Amino acid sequence: MKRFTPFRQRLAWKLFLSYLVIIVVGVTVLAVTAVLNAPTALDRHMADMQSMMGGTAMMGDLRDNFVVAVNEVLAVAAAAAVIAAVIVSIFTARRIVGPVRAMTDASQQIANGDYHQRVHMPGEDELGVLAHSFNQMAETIEQTEQRRVELLGNVAHELRQPLSSIRSTMEGLVDGVLPAEPATFLSVQHEVTRLQRLVHDLEELSRAEAGQIPLELHSVDPGPLIRTAADRLQMQYEDKGVHLQEEIPPTLPTVRIDTARITQVLMNLLGNALQYTPANGFVTIKAWMEAQELLIAVHDTGVGISAEHLPHLFERFYRVDRSRSRAGGGSGIGLTISKYLVEAHGGRIWADSPGVGQGSTFTFTLPLA
Repeated sequence: MKRFTPFRQRLAWKLFLSYLVIIVVGVTVLAVTAVLNAPTALDRHMADMQSMMGGTAMMGDLRDNFVVAVNEVLAVAAAAAVIAAVIVSIFTARRIVGPVRAMTDASQQIANGDYHQRVHMPGEDELGVLAHSFNQMAETIEQTEQRRVELLGNVAHELRQPLSSIRSTMEGLVDGVLPAEPATFLSVQHEVTRLQRLVHDLEELSRAEAGQIPLELHSVDPGPLIRTAADRLQMQYEDKGVHLQEEIPPTLPTVRIDTARITQVLMNLLGNALQYTPANGFVTIKAWMEAQELLIAVHDTGVGISAEHLPHLFERFYRVDRSRSRAGGGSGIGLTISKYLVEAHGGRIWADSPGVGQGSTFTFTLPLA
C-alpha cells in the first residue's frame, strides 16, 4: 500500500483518477448495454434485411463484421475518452491544484515568520473566496505580530525610565551624593508606585483582551454615579484651575452595569481631560438618552486631537505626542481598558475633535436596563 501513498497525497492524481473512473464506468455501462441489447436489435434488423434481400448467405458475415465494428468503435471511444481525461485533468489541476499549492507555499512562509505573504487569485469562485479569506487571515496575523512587537517595545520603554530613576537615586545614596532624607526616599517610592500601576494596568489589559473581567451587574441610576466620579476629582481640578461642569438631567433611565467598572471608565476619561486641559479651561460631563441608549460624554477645551490620530486613540500605548514625557501621563493603556470595559457592557466608545487646540469629546454608550 505504501507504493500508492504519493498518488493519494497529490490532488492532481486524485483528479485524474476520478475522471478515469468516470470514463471506465461510462464505457463499461455502454459496453454492457451494447452486449445485452445489441443481439436482439441486430437479429430483428437482420431478419428485416433478409426478407428484403431474399437470402441468408451473407447474413452471418454481415453480423460478424457488424459486431467487430461496434467493438472497434467502443475501443476507439474509450481511448479518446482517456486522452480527454488526461487533458481535462491537466487543465483542472492547473486551475485548482496550482492555487492550492500557492496557498500552501504562502502558509509555510508565514509559519516561518514571513508575514507579508499574500496570494493573488482572480475570479469570484470558491477559490477566489478561499484566497480572500487566506489573505485576511495573513493580514490579521501580521497585525497581531506587529502589535506584539510594539507591545514588547512599549513595555520595555515604560519600565526603563522608572528603573533608571530608581537606580540613579540608589547609586547617589550609596556614593553619598544624595542625602538620605525623606524627600529622596519619596522619589524612589513615587517611581515604585508608577511601576506597580503599570503592572496593574497590564494585568487589567490582559484580562480585558481575553474577556476574563467579571462583571457584577446591577440596575443603577447613572446620575448619582456620574456625580460621584466627578466629585472624586473635583479637588484635582481646583488645584490646576480647570473648571469641571456637569450637565446631567435630574432623571435618567436605569442602566444595568458594574458600577466599579463604569466608575473606572469615568475616572479615566475625566483624568485625561484634566491632564490635557490648561488652567482656566473647562471640562464638561454630559449624559442624555438617545435611541434606547444612555450616552455619556466628557468634553474639554484642551489641546485637541488631529484627525489622523482619532482612529488610534484606543490602541494600547498609543500617544498623540510621542515626545511627551511619560511622567506627565499614565501608562498609555487607560483608554484601551476603557474600550474593553464599555464593550463588555454592550456599549460603544469613540472620540471626536475639531482639531488641534480646539478641545475634544470622548463619548460612550450604555444599553438601558
